[in-house]
Amino acid sequence: MAELVYNESGRLLFTKEMKKEYTILMPQMLPIHFEMFRQLLLLEGYKVEQLNNDSRNVVDEGLKYVHNDTCYPALLVIGQFMDAIKNGGYDPHKIALFITQTGGGCRASNYIHLLRKALKKAGMDYIPVISVSFGLESNPGFSLTVPLIQKLVYGMMYGDLIMNVANQVRPYEASKGDTDLMVQDWIKELVDRFQHGKGMSRKAMRGIFDEIIADFEAIPITGEEKVRVGVVGEIYVKFSALGNNHLEEFLLSEGAEPVVPGLTDFMIFKIYNRVVDVDIYGGSFAKKEVCEFFMGYIQKCQHDMIDALEKSRFRAPGDFEQLRQLVQGYLGEGCKMGEGWLLTAEMLELIHSGTNNIVCTQPFGCLPNHIVGKGMIRALKDNYPESNIVAIDYDPSATKINQENRIKLMLANGKAMAKKKKQQEAAAV
Repeated sequence: MAELVYNESGRLLFTKEMKKEYTILMPQMLPIHFEMFRQLLLLEGYKVEQLNNDSRNVVDEGLKYVHNDTCYPALLVIGQFMDAIKNGGYDPHKIALFITQTGGGCRASNYIHLLRKALKKAGMDYIPVISVSFGLESNPGFSLTVPLIQKLVYGMMYGDLIMNVANQVRPYEASKGDTDLMVQDWIKELVDRFQHGKGMSRKAMRGIFDEIIADFEAIPITGEEKVRVGVVGEIYVKFSALGNNHLEEFLLSEGAEPVVPGLTDFMIFKIYNRVVDVDIYGGSFAKKEVCEFFMGYIQKCQHDMIDALEKSRFRAPGDFEQLRQLVQGYLGEGCKMGEGWLLTAEMLELIHSGTNNIVCTQPFGCLPNHIVGKGMIRALKDNYPESNIVAIDYDPSATKINQENRIKLMLANGKAMAKKKKQQEAAAV
């Protein structure tokens, strides 16, 4: 058994010996993306398992170890870990926990400490926690190398593309389930190519984009265009079915087409913030240049994806620079806590692209989201009267029926507005 090693401040480290023996548990947020991330980590020699437990027990476990006034995503992530440790059949002496850490001013930066506190309270502080961050913490047995980061970027691009086209096909598929089968087929196909060293260059990625799009275009569709509903908000609640009570499934059941902005803009946003920090507050210009180079590479990959979509029948999202331009006059670039100005920019992009109905998901009490999400709705409605936005709070005590009833009201209004617009267009002809 690997020896437990602590650093000078008393923090338990994930060592190289643990890499050989331990299974790393990852919380769930984006099933398509995270499955590819998991496979890429497996190829690096890590033993990784994705957690998919999402019963009420996850919330109850979170409430045992995290104060109910703390960030709801933190409660869910920690609850998912604790539920898996206790009920997932794992040897607690042979597992490590994997969690990202952004280092921003949001409560998300405290997840790592809250998780370690929960483990100590449960008498399991011998379980190492791996903080996946840039320079905040280090673990001898885990490192984000440049080649691994590059592969993860490709995995993110494939995930965003598959999520984008799947959401545009699923509401219209002639045979229910075809889209989900195609998603799974492409995840398996990409994993196979990863294992054979394929699809890990920009040139190869561009060709794979075209293959993915062609396969989803080939799925038979039927029916009239449905009311589109954008989903924005705090990143975990926006993407995680556990966090938003399976919001996308609910929208589909109500006859709507979910439109969910991808992960790429958020990643560029986080890197761009480091550049802005140097411009506004001063700092290392060498660090700024590294960030600009990394950001530029991801933006090139994003443009490759957009170019591929623009050649197809699918709608293509705008790029990061377009988002940045849209938000000018609404929020400054120093507004970057949590999702910062990006959340408002995503709502603006949705409106500009014809998706006027928007659900803004936010953990109850999330200060950044109450400012850049709920706080910006009035300004957006003043400038875009056709916008139809509802802010939905998510926390342990919020009832699903209340959340869904509020969304139903928004949908009813959206459908009425769409009907009226069609009548006006018909009368004009």
